Amino acid sequence: MGEAIGQVIGLAVGIAISPVPIAAVILMMFSGRARANSAAFMVAWIAGIAVVTTVVTLIPGLEADDGEPGTAAGWVKLVLGLLLVLVALRQWRSRPQAGDEPELPGWMARIDTMKSGAAFGLGFLLSAVNPKNLLLGIAAGAAIGSAGLAGGEIAVVITAFTLLAAVTVIVPVVGFLLAGDRMDRTLDATKDWLIRNNSVVMAVLLVVLGVNLLGDGISILS
Repeated sequence: MGEAIGQVIGLAVGIAISPVPIAAVILMMFSGRARANSAAFMVAWIAGIAVVTTVVTLIPGLEADDGEPGTAAGWVKLVLGLLLVLVALRQWRSRPQAGDEPELPGWMARIDTMKSGAAFGLGFLLSAVNPKNLLLGIAAGAAIGSAGLAGGEIAVVITAFTLLAAVTVIVPVVGFLLAGDRMDRTLDATKDWLIRNNSVVMAVLLVVLGVNLLGDGISILS
């Protein structure tokens, strides 16, 4: 079980360091429904990560008969690694040039008028359907499903992965719910930095994770 957790830590960090969703939940903390919306977003963010990882973990054929990762797991990692590298290249090419203001997604302008249901839906989409997070969740599920774990151990590893992947949303939301306006200055500065450096941070991280998955996939298939 410890080995499985070790395999998914990097993938969890990849989801955790997601500048746009973190900036989105911080913007919600400055909206008219700050507490309800940020809490709904956090719950959906956690649920989305857990759902994707669990569904992939339960796919048959990831584990070979000898308890080692099967061919299916090798191909999944190989394809995911390639896709992550391609996403990283796209992120790098879309980075703002020196002196340019980063372009914000159109939905961010509507966060202030969102209700809790919309905030929940946004959180789930960004965690479970966003291409980068979806790929990382699938990779984690493939790693867990091919690790030869018992049912209880699988649940523990998925829980640990989900909490680590969601920690960068959980911490600011819980801190805001407890501390309120005292966190405004810190949150605002964090949001600005995340938006400004989103493309570069994600490009570097995805290249590292993608190359690692490519190596794992080749190792399993060879």
